[in-house]
Amino acid sequence: MSEENILEKEDVGKLLRKFAIPSVVSMLVISLYNIVDQFFIGQKVGSLGNAATNVSFPIMTMCIALMLTFGIGSSAGFNINMGAGNKKLAKKFVGCGFGMLFISGTVIAIITELFLPQLLMFCGSTKSILPFAVEYMRIIAIGFPFVIFANGGAHLVRADGSPVYSMLSNMAGAITNTILDYIFVMKLDMGMTGAAIATVIGQVVSFVIVFYYMLHYKTVQIEFKDLIPKLNIVTKIVSYGMAQGLNQLAMMLVQVVINKSLKHYGGLSVFGPDIPLSCLGVVMKINQLYFSICIGISQGMQPIASFNVGAGKFDRVKKVYKRAFMVNMFISCIAFVVFQIFPREIMEMFSNEKQLGGQIEVYYQFAVLCFRVFLLATFVNGIQPLSSTFCTSVGESTKGTFLSLTRQFLYFMPLIIVLPMVLQSMEKDGIYGILYSAPIADFLAFVTSIIVVKIIFKKFDSQMPINKG
Repeated sequence: MSEENILEKEDVGKLLRKFAIPSVVSMLVISLYNIVDQFFIGQKVGSLGNAATNVSFPIMTMCIALMLTFGIGSSAGFNINMGAGNKKLAKKFVGCGFGMLFISGTVIAIITELFLPQLLMFCGSTKSILPFAVEYMRIIAIGFPFVIFANGGAHLVRADGSPVYSMLSNMAGAITNTILDYIFVMKLDMGMTGAAIATVIGQVVSFVIVFYYMLHYKTVQIEFKDLIPKLNIVTKIVSYGMAQGLNQLAMMLVQVVINKSLKHYGGLSVFGPDIPLSCLGVVMKINQLYFSICIGISQGMQPIASFNVGAGKFDRVKKVYKRAFMVNMFISCIAFVVFQIFPREIMEMFSNEKQLGGQIEVYYQFAVLCFRVFLLATFVNGIQPLSSTFCTSVGESTKGTFLSLTRQFLYFMPLIIVLPMVLQSMEKDGIYGILYSAPIADFLAFVTSIIVVKIIFKKFDSQMPINKG
């Protein structure tokens, strides 16, 4: 049975497992790049090293925004046109997607190298953290073209019906990174430099594997001329991938605001500016590990939903969303229980207690607060990225973009700014306002996502035409 017939006729649950499991593994592997660095840096360099990766993370989030915009956008365009029987146009989406991934990675690498200290200070770095962050990011930026091409291209590999290959390309890079991290950081004592070099080498390994697949694409034959961006195709790709890309850009802005707020309100509290930056950075990376599972489920749903909406099989589109919804809720509830019961035990894996010295109890006090308060609404957090991806997958790019902005930009950022100020005016510790902002925003985004998806389902029920632009 051809891949097209499988997407149209095979059991939805079986299809979701086939596409989602490799996608989940791929997303976990991407998250592990940061977690592995965090683990070895925390053990060898200490809390300032962890804080350095935290203030560097907004820059890396920009890379994720690019890989999702061009990776998901081009794969959605490819699947929708394949479902509609337009193979010639589908080919243009694939080639243009690969081309834009590498070009955008090169541009962001050059900008980062030219303005690194200024970018890091903008992202919330303190003077004590800045040397560690510069040492790390000078090397990490070299790998931007490779990581964006590899991880963004993995979506196009998956869209071509090769989810396992996509998974293996990411796994190869992550395994390489982990082994080299241990050698460079723990054995050779290369610190931040060693962690960065290990990461870039792992990214190059994944790049080579995805590049090889691009040369042997199954459903269409990609030629060099296809890699040259064309404005009309780029515009379509951006419209399809904008929801995920804007979500990451919103996350980047929120990370900057959080870092600056932690620096300010932390300095007014018993925790100081460096401990909050270090703790919340680790907590957010760990949360990203769980979140990557939910995003992986969402990405596994994407080709199934896109193809079937192109083929007019609306019942199958609704069914795959509902199945993915249940899986994400189950995963989110498990993560919630773990974060609430074992916060200190998790944090101890990323800490060097000798270097914390007399601050050890204050450090763990704030770390536990981060897990139990900042991640209080984890049990519903998997639905917003699923719903945003769903909207994009069925051609409702405007709704997808709106949902991608709800949690981070419309709810979370205003709360981060307002709640600490309110608490401070009541002569309470403003840093708690930062922590309580997250669960409030999470729940509001969950409710908004349910409302928007119900509106789309009503369109399906009435057999109204779905906007594919």
